[in-house]
This record gives sequence, C-alpha cells and structure tokens, in this order.
Amino acid sequence: MSLTVVQSILLTAGQVLLKFALARLNHAEWTWRFLRSLLTDWPLACCGLCFAASSVLWMYIIKVYPLSQAYPLISLSYVFGMIAAMVFFHEEIPAVRWAGVALIMAGCCLVAK
Repeated sequence: MSLTVVQSILLTAGQVLLKFALARLNHAEWTWRFLRSLLTDWPLACCGLCFAASSVLWMYIIKVYPLSQAYPLISLSYVFGMIAAMVFFHEEIPAVRWAGVALIMAGCCLVAK
C-alpha cells in the first residue's frame, strides 16, 4: 500500500507548509488587506495544493482498499510529522516520543500484512 505512504507525505507536507505560512503572519485581522495577503502567500497556496492532492488520493485509496486496512496506515503521517518537526523546525524529540513512533510503525507493519 505504497499509495498510503504518498498520501501521508502529502498530508504532512500540507501541515508543514501551513505552519510556515502561519509563522509568517504578523497578526490576523479580518480585513480585505489581510485576506488578500492570504491569497498571495505561497506556502499557504502550496499547503492547499498538498491537502487537495492528499484528499483526492485518499478517496482513491478508500475506494480500492478495505477501510480497515487503509485507515490505520494514515497514522504514518504522525511519523513523518515528527521527522518534519525535527528537520524543519529544529524541535527536540524526547525518547518517549520516538518509542511511540516505533509502536506506530510496528502497528502499520501489522495492518499492512
């Protein structure tokens, strides 16, 4: 089910780009200027594209594969999210979280069989 890996990567990329976009915002106020700035923000636009592609791929996955097999595999996005937090945001990940990631990966291996 390599499609679920691609879908999880797209989902994670969307979340990372959303965090980048939100960090660039000085303050949020509901004015036309603010809304226009959102429409021209490239990380936010790329975030939307990643989420859209992830959603379309997810629709294909659950049409073709059993939901009981496909749904647990999207938890791979947690794994990719932790790696992205470390790489892009320089977050320190404690050992207990890595243990949790190992359990998630073990669960994904069991579900994929």
